[in-house]
Amino acid sequence: MRIRHMLLPVALACSVIAATNTVRAHFQELIPSNDRVTPGERRITLDLLFTHPMTRGPAMEMAKPRRFGVMAHGKIEDLLPRLREGAVDGKTAWYASYRFSRRGNYAFFVEPQPYWEAAEGKMIVHFAKVIVDAFSAGVGWHVPVGLPVEIQPLARPYDLWAGNVFRGRVLKDGKPVPGAVVEVEWLNDGSLSVPAAAYETQVIHADEQGLFVYGLPRAGWWGFSALVDGDAPMKDPQGRPVPVEQGGVLWLHARDMK
Repeated sequence: MRIRHMLLPVALACSVIAATNTVRAHFQELIPSNDRVTPGERRITLDLLFTHPMTRGPAMEMAKPRRFGVMAHGKIEDLLPRLREGAVDGKTAWYASYRFSRRGNYAFFVEPQPYWEAAEGKMIVHFAKVIVDAFSAGVGWHVPVGLPVEIQPLARPYDLWAGNVFRGRVLKDGKPVPGAVVEVEWLNDGSLSVPAAAYETQVIHADEQGLFVYGLPRAGWWGFSALVDGDAPMKDPQGRPVPVEQGGVLWLHARDMK
């Protein structure tokens, strides 16, 4: 597992302290070591972590996922047996490796166990995915996996330049979600401190067809989390019925044009 240093730079820590009275966005990370592979580099690793990307933490405890797999060539492969347990800042995280044997677009996805967020009084389930291009296939990247909530890319979700505009559609049970809230965060590598807590998470409202647009201002990994209400309550650790937040998370990587 590519363990990231989760300690906050001093300047960034100041912005986090200022935000202690603000509920911060949660993101299910599903980050591959590359968003494309070549015949000479057929293997990638994937890191799974539940955290706050822009502030580089804190990490949250992540139970073993309910589902972890990849969709390619019209079929879904179960990858749950490949998961290995790791740790970030003392919290459980997961990782896996995958070797590509065929040309195509591969949509990796995870369904985590529900997470109890006491500060918000609700259970959180984020269905995350990331699409990796194997051997310059360039096709099939727009096909939904069929997750309960997901973002369908309407612009190619890899080989992106910083400054490109990304378009997506929020789907729930395969149908567009009018007015869905989409939260956006950059996976901070420690090089950026935000000027105020409000800059940590960008927020978009999808239109009546579930469509949204966002320009990628910086190179690196970007997470888009489309949030909807769950259809039925779940029970909190005390057995009380509580609301559910479902998220469809999509990760993209942008590069500087050099």
